[in-house]
Amino acid sequence: MKIRCRAPAEGSNDGAPLSLDENVHPTEYYRLPWTLNDNVLSWLEPTKKCNIYCEGCYSKNEPNSHKSLDTLRQDMQVFTSQRRVDSISIAGGEPLIHPRIVDIVHMIRHDYGLKPVINTNGHAMTPELLRDLKKAGLHGLTFHVDASQHRPGRPRQTNLELNALRLELATMVAEAGGLSCAFNSTVFRDNMDDVPGLIRWGQQHIDIVHSMVFILFRTARSQEFEYYAGSERVGMKDLVYYDQEKNPAPLTTPELFAHIRKEIPDFDAAAYLGGTKDPGSFKWTLVTRIGNKDRIYGYAGPRFMEVVQTAHHAVAGRYLAYSHPALLRQGRLTMAAFSTVDPRLRSATRRWVTDLATSPRRALRKQHIQSLAFIQPIDMMPDGEANMCDGCPDMTVHDGQLVWSCRLDELKRHGGFLRCVPKAPGAPAEA
Repeated sequence: MKIRCRAPAEGSNDGAPLSLDENVHPTEYYRLPWTLNDNVLSWLEPTKKCNIYCEGCYSKNEPNSHKSLDTLRQDMQVFTSQRRVDSISIAGGEPLIHPRIVDIVHMIRHDYGLKPVINTNGHAMTPELLRDLKKAGLHGLTFHVDASQHRPGRPRQTNLELNALRLELATMVAEAGGLSCAFNSTVFRDNMDDVPGLIRWGQQHIDIVHSMVFILFRTARSQEFEYYAGSERVGMKDLVYYDQEKNPAPLTTPELFAHIRKEIPDFDAAAYLGGTKDPGSFKWTLVTRIGNKDRIYGYAGPRFMEVVQTAHHAVAGRYLAYSHPALLRQGRLTMAAFSTVDPRLRSATRRWVTDLATSPRRALRKQHIQSLAFIQPIDMMPDGEANMCDGCPDMTVHDGQLVWSCRLDELKRHGGFLRCVPKAPGAPAEA
C-alpha cells in the first residue's frame, strides 16, 4: 500500500484530510529537497560503547571505542567540506558516557557554528550534566526510550508504561530551559498498537515535547536472500539486528499510518523523502501539528513544509532541522501566517476562531507546534538491491568518507557493504 498527500485545490473541501488508498502515489506530497551534500543533519559517533542493551539494535556495543577530540574534528572536517547541514546528531553508542561529551558539544557549536543535538537513551543524564551541556551550547536532545531496552536497575516495561520515564526526562529538559526535546522509539509489529497512544501522550505534553520519532524496525531477510561480502557468503547472525523469525515481514510507513488512523482519523503528513531505488517508498515522513493539550486544531500541509524549508535555505543557506522551542510556542501566529498558502492551516485557523467565539478565554492559551517523524529503514527490492533513504540525513564518516550510519557495522566487520542475492525457490533458510 502507498499513500499520497493530495493538497486540495483552492475552495475544495476546506483542506479536508488526505486520502490513504492502495492505488495512489506519493508524488503530491512535498518531496523534501535534502541531498547527499545539502541536508539538514549529519551523524557524528563519538563512541560505539553503550550503557544499556536494546533488542535488535543495528550497532554493536564496542567497549573501547571512544574517539579522541582530534579524530572527531577530522570527522567534522569531512562533514563541513562535503555536506552543508543545519545540525549535528551526536549519537553512538551512548554519547553521554564519552568523557569529553561537553567539549564535543562546545566544539560543534563554537568551532563550526552548527546545532549540537544529542541522541541518547537518557540513562546517564543528570541535571548537573544537562546544565554543563547547555552552557557548552547544546541545542537539544532526542531520547531513545522504548520497550526493547534493558535498562540497568529498571524492570522491563511496555511502551505506554515508559511514558512516566519520558515525562521525567522531558521535565528535566524543560526545567533547564531553551532546549529542544524529542523522543524516538522503535516500532515492531508486536508493538505497533502502542503508537497511537504514544502520539496522544505527545499531545498531552505538547508544551515540553517538541518532536516524536518512530523508527520502523530493520529486519534482516535471510529467508529470502543470501548475503555476500564481495564473493564470500556471510551469515546475518554476524550482525546484531533481528532476522525474520523475530519480525517476519518488514513494516512500512503507509501501513503504520493506516493503523494510526483507526484511532486518529484526521492524522496527516506534510512531506516525505523517497528511496534510492523506489521513489514511491516513504523513507522519512514528516507530520506537523498545531494545538494544545486538549485539542489539535490541524495538521500542516505540503505547502507549509515547502515554504519553511525553501525560505530557511534562502535566508540561512541551509535546510531547517530543529527549531528553537520559543518558535514552537507560536502556533497561533503560524496558523495565521501560513493560512494564506496552506489550505489545511487555513482550516485549522477557522477551527481555532470558532472555538474562540464559543469561549473567548481560550485566547489566553498558547498553541504549540509539534512534529512527528516516521523513518522506514532499508527495503530490499526483489532483485536484492537495497532501497536506501534518498538524501539520507543520518550520514556519518568512516575512513574519511560519508557512509550510511545504519550500515556502518557492515563496513567495520566486512570491509564493505553487504549485497543480497535472491534465493532460489525452495532454498533452505540460513542455518
